[in-house]
Amino acid sequence: MIQTFNQSNFKIVCDTLAAGDADLAAIITTCGYPPMWSRLNTFETLVHIILEQQVSLASALSALNKLKERIQEITPARVLLLTDDELRACFFSRQKTAYVRYLAEAIVSGYINLESLAGLPDENIRAQLTALKGIGNWTVDIFLMFVLHCADIFPAGDLAAINALKRVKGVTQSTCREQAAAIAEKWKPYRTIATMILWHFYLASPKPSK
Repeated sequence: MIQTFNQSNFKIVCDTLAAGDADLAAIITTCGYPPMWSRLNTFETLVHIILEQQVSLASALSALNKLKERIQEITPARVLLLTDDELRACFFSRQKTAYVRYLAEAIVSGYINLESLAGLPDENIRAQLTALKGIGNWTVDIFLMFVLHCADIFPAGDLAAINALKRVKGVTQSTCREQAAAIAEKWKPYRTIATMILWHFYLASPKPSK
């Protein structure tokens, strides 16, 4: 059993999941293996994830690129030099301006050290990050999955994962996220990789008509 995953064992875990779940096997057969989504453990990455909260991935990336265009390197110190108006000019909402500024201040003050998080249990990482304004469980889930490559995370707050699971498992659209998370329990201890297979299906498949 693995606790983290990497490029060398990612497809092996995909095959393990497929062997135990015909629906996941069908996705891999039809769509191929999913990408192993990965991001660096940096302030920029957490800013990016905050920007992705409740908006399209394209909108979040546009804001991140606009910020990078303005300050070149996205660091806490450089972000703190910007005014609220300058951040708004980078497509940051009022709330996300506050969240990113709060995160930058927490890192500059030494309240949180991103590098030190890598060696901690998942629950400790979650406790430290959710103590910061604007960082909730979804943001931590994505950080654990993409940055620290924790193998057993199911992001119950992720609409794409939930909707893909409903379609793959043939359950009703009224199925709540708690019920969807219960269905995902069968994928332990590799729920992160199962979620990546679901995302792959979601991105590759035409969306059902309303």
